[in-house]
Amino acid sequence: MQKLVFFVGVAGTGKTTVAERVSAHIPCAFLDRDTVGGRFVERFLEVNDLDPNDRDSQFYKENLRDLEYDTTKDICIENLRVGQNVFMISPFTAELKNKDWIEEVLAASGKTKEEIDVKVVVVTLQDIDQQRDRIEERGTVRDTWKLENWESYETRVDFVPTINWDIPQENIEIFDNSGDLTTTKVEKLVSFLNN
Repeated sequence: MQKLVFFVGVAGTGKTTVAERVSAHIPCAFLDRDTVGGRFVERFLEVNDLDPNDRDSQFYKENLRDLEYDTTKDICIENLRVGQNVFMISPFTAELKNKDWIEEVLAASGKTKEEIDVKVVVVTLQDIDQQRDRIEERGTVRDTWKLENWESYETRVDFVPTINWDIPQENIEIFDNSGDLTTTKVEKLVSFLNN
């Protein structure tokens, strides 16, 4: 079966790093929403005299957020249609709540749940200090708001999103990425995705 895997979680939990390590064992189209839409969003914000690193304002959420997610979804659909495994990396909070969203992706790709194994890896961190360290280490201006408003943001560190998709519960893995990302931890995730 083809695999469609969503690596979700809040900033600094290590979604992309975890997905990269797993992708070394499972060939896939690797779709990080930040990479897919980042340049376009930055340019759009700049030409409107807005902060190109903004991902938290109402303007971004109303005008640009869905463009990034929908473009990533379209690339996902194309890859599924031609037979590729796909890893999707982003929070996908609204999409996970929408029961119809995953059904629309599969239908648009011309595939069924019997052909596509849909799984969700929720990347969390029990260690709030490690999350902040990771956000600071990556040094993106985009994280400025989070760091400046850390007291309100930190309550989301072990956030597990609502998943309303019609997939088996055993297709959802809550993965605590605290500490080192060891070979054993990666192998456990690879086994989960291959079963």
